[in-house]
Amino acid sequence: MPSEHSAEELQRIYERRFGARTEYRERVWQILTDYLARYIPPRSTVLDLGCGYCEFVNNVSAARRIGMDLNPAVGTLAATGVEVLRHDCTEPWPLDDATLDVVFTSNFVEHLPTKADLRRTIDEAFRCTRPGGRLVALGPNVRLTGGAYWDFYDHHIALTERSLVELLRDCGYEIEHVVPAFLPYTMSEGRERPLWLLRLYLRLPLLWRVFGKQFLVVARRPGSGA
Repeated sequence: MPSEHSAEELQRIYERRFGARTEYRERVWQILTDYLARYIPPRSTVLDLGCGYCEFVNNVSAARRIGMDLNPAVGTLAATGVEVLRHDCTEPWPLDDATLDVVFTSNFVEHLPTKADLRRTIDEAFRCTRPGGRLVALGPNVRLTGGAYWDFYDHHIALTERSLVELLRDCGYEIEHVVPAFLPYTMSEGRERPLWLLRLYLRLPLLWRVFGKQFLVVARRPGSGA
């Protein structure tokens, strides 16, 4: 992400917020990645945008896995076989046109400093995605979180699923699937709940309407392919 926060500051924020719960978060993401696999064709090239602690990119099954983040710790957190790009996502990505099958991002785009930065990032994702490829985005829905959205120091852009969909369409994407209320707001605070509850939760969409505070948006670049 851009230099609103230095790389060292990002590392400190991540360590304070997530460092004490890495093993639990890893197990949670194993379950979430299994669920999200329905949007990731076999033998895909997948980029995890704002990969953070690499929980998704380390667990996803793909022919090629790429994690992009400015956090200096990413190089040590990424699993063997994951390519790491320590790169400002608002600048041209060091990837050729139409080389990705899936761009995945979770709880990242709200950290970009401005909406112009967000548009540049989505434009780059579109450029680098093959025709038929997908962008899969999770993030806090400000309409559902209310003021709690601003409880995180590094949140800058307030988004709903509708505002993100509007931007994606304007950047050329077709919208495939939208869930306004999907996951609870945060897994970085509170007690560690049994993982069987998460598996049950994912099978019961009625519960999402009660507890879901994060959207799930799946968009596709027009054309044939993945």
